[in-house]
Amino acid sequence: MLARILALAFGILSYLVFFATFLYAIGFVGNFVVPKSIDSGPQASMGESITVDLLLLGLFAIQHSVMARLGFKQWWTRMVPSPVERSTYVLTSSLILALLFWQWRPISGVVWQLEPPVVANAIWGLFGAGWVIVLVSTFLIDHFDLFGLRQVYRYAKGLPHLPPQFRTPALYRIVRHPIMLGFIIAFWATPIMTWGHLLFAGTTTAYIFVGVWLEERDLRQYHGTTYDEYRRKVSMIVPWISGSRLQDQ
Repeated sequence: MLARILALAFGILSYLVFFATFLYAIGFVGNFVVPKSIDSGPQASMGESITVDLLLLGLFAIQHSVMARLGFKQWWTRMVPSPVERSTYVLTSSLILALLFWQWRPISGVVWQLEPPVVANAIWGLFGAGWVIVLVSTFLIDHFDLFGLRQVYRYAKGLPHLPPQFRTPALYRIVRHPIMLGFIIAFWATPIMTWGHLLFAGTTTAYIFVGVWLEERDLRQYHGTTYDEYRRKVSMIVPWISGSRLQDQ
């Protein structure tokens, strides 16, 4: 019983850290509210800024991709209880993101600046829509399973974990990865694009496509022909382009 309570407490803590990090990320990318954003903070040399920022992004990409692989999960659950595996992943990802926010080096210089208020407001609308798409998409599948709460809750109740069934609700009928689509929109939708923001948006977008390719390899292995058929009919990230026309977009 103590182990179950501790697992539940750990899962709740991991989720709260994730949610705080998610909220901070909105302010970080949008340059508002938070004390340290993508374009604020002490300036460093161009070489140092690019090097540090790429190392931070690379650290997140490696952790995020390696810990999400089926082989790693099988190895990892030999050392940690299976019910807290997802929460451990969520907490680790959140802490590395917090490190990125803290140590990010801004790079000044404007790539583009859209000054007409109507245009700027429309871009901010896209920015908000991107984050809404991210959050809504997690609930369309199973938000609490995705972030580890469902696993530790069922473990605390003495119930086995039942993985969510393969479903394609709402946005998942338009693109296979609406969460990633939302992130791409949010990262690029800004009326003032600095070189630092461009580095962040470009690198994360490149990683998203690599990460999605790795994830789909696992999904095809896990779901078999069901996912192959879904992949054939629905585009990966760009909406309204059939999977058969752009299988590997």
